[in-house]
Amino acid sequence: MDGRALTDPGPVAALGDSRSRVLDVLRAAGEPMAVQEIAQITKLHANTARFHLDGLVKAGLAERESEDRSMPGRPRVVYHAVASDVPAGQRSYRLLAEMLTCLVADALPAPDQAAVTAGEVWGRYLADRPAPSQRVDAAEGVRRLVAVLADVGFAPGEVGDSARPVIPLRHCPFREIAEQHNEVVCSLHLGLMRGVLAEIRAPLTADRLEPFVEPSLCLARLAPAGRRRVTAAGADTSTDSARRRRHPRARQ
Repeated sequence: MDGRALTDPGPVAALGDSRSRVLDVLRAAGEPMAVQEIAQITKLHANTARFHLDGLVKAGLAERESEDRSMPGRPRVVYHAVASDVPAGQRSYRLLAEMLTCLVADALPAPDQAAVTAGEVWGRYLADRPAPSQRVDAAEGVRRLVAVLADVGFAPGEVGDSARPVIPLRHCPFREIAEQHNEVVCSLHLGLMRGVLAEIRAPLTADRLEPFVEPSLCLARLAPAGRRRVTAAGADTSTDSARRRRHPRARQ
């Protein structure tokens, strides 16, 4: 392997729009800020803001600490920007991602299924759950999903047919790993979209993900919730199919 591929680019490179916006807010503040304050200014969901803040901490561009306070109660966790001329040190998260993805692919009997499940958990975490009385229709579900995908860095394009929505994804934030292990990474992305749609109670599910139909384009195809679903690698994950696997007589 080329030695240059083992380490990540400098901390300022390729932050993405949302993460760059969070960093700009921290730098402009001049004092530590809490997650909710940053989320309010950037118009991001609090979990998404925390996701980007933790990414800035890992990149050496921000620091996390407990707020000093004299009032009773648990101190808040706050963040502040690190001076840009402070060296962050070499990072090798890409190598770590390669190693962990290989572990999942080689050690688990059904790595694509495990990736879908993990993605669903994170999708639910990143989604902004609507109020119990709020009804989310298909159009609103697509809008909310697209917003999460944009925040994570997928650069989603315009969605056409509202009855059978297809979301073009023009940037993969994990491209190099996905090209080598798409059965894990793409299944993880598919699960993430399903988790978002389930958490917001949209009448849709992510039916399948078609990776790299063009060099810089993947297609996420949505369908009405409850229909037969497949993973990015093509394995059936529908409720009916799972029931048949557990009870073979159901096929008759």
